Amino acid sequence: AVHLVESGGGTVQAGGSLRLSCAASGSGLSRCMGWFRQGPGKEREGVAVLDSDGRVTYDDSVKGRFTISRENDENTLYLQMNNLQSADTAMYYCAAKVDYCLGSLWMDMDYWGEGIQVTISS
Repeated sequence: AVHLVESGGGTVQAGGSLRLSCAASGSGLSRCMGWFRQGPGKEREGVAVLDSDGRVTYDDSVKGRFTISRENDENTLYLQMNNLQSADTAMYYCAAKVDYCLGSLWMDMDYWGEGIQVTISS
């Protein structure tokens, strides 16, 4: 199994930046890792996923503003978020999947973190 712990959330003003981190531990294999979010009154949605072969997929709403990356030596996944807007306010979840995501932001991931709050103030 894979255990995921998010960090780096908080409150930032609109236009600001945050970097989320996700520390992975355990013995499971994860060919895909990603970030998902659930805003107030909304369903959970995919933000970005990264396959171990380098394929990256972003939701249209974050393209050009967010960057997902993975540090394999540290077993850590990152999400650099720039030019944050009020619509980005949400609980952000790190997730991992044994298989490749192959460009899909569907929430059929095998492992989930507890989530971390990101709040954008205007």
